Amino acid sequence: MTNEPILSSLKREFKGIIVFVAVIWVVFILDRFLPLERLALFPRHLTGLPGVVFSPFLHKDLSHIFSNTVPLLTLLGLLAGSRANSAKTVVILILGSGLLLWLFGRSVPVIGASGLVFALIGFLVSSGFFERRLLAILVGLFVGFSYGGTLFFGILPGQSGISWDGHLFGAVAGVITAWVLRRGIAQAR
Repeated sequence: MTNEPILSSLKREFKGIIVFVAVIWVVFILDRFLPLERLALFPRHLTGLPGVVFSPFLHKDLSHIFSNTVPLLTLLGLLAGSRANSAKTVVILILGSGLLLWLFGRSVPVIGASGLVFALIGFLVSSGFFERRLLAILVGLFVGFSYGGTLFFGILPGQSGISWDGHLFGAVAGVITAWVLRRGIAQAR
């Protein structure tokens, strides 16, 4: 028996991660010349609804995009290595966290991929609990130990210039997504 299908699948997943993060950087560069910030998520405003999809690709400055790039690469890599069809999971996490923020967030414009980062943290930590697969448990423990402080402090209100509610709804969307997708994992076994 060969591992070729698994290796080609992982290569494809990791190429997808690089492309996804590269798109975020290309949008960041384009945003210096075009008014893309109008695509920010603005809770409960129809004009802010496109931000559910586009806000994770928008960043204020280099510090903002750098602070999301390393966790995205790490968490997306762990996601790709631990389950099939991580692209589908990422789309669900973006839409879920964005919709929760649009429905329940504070009435301020939101940009940045940190909602997705927190969704990935919530998803990876809770997947181990819900799926009860050894790999998912190990990944969840690693993410919990590595990003637990970030998760806890990132959802505390009152931080100037930080979308703590975006972080909170991202984490909630991650847990809900892990719970919903657990059935598909169990059926695939």
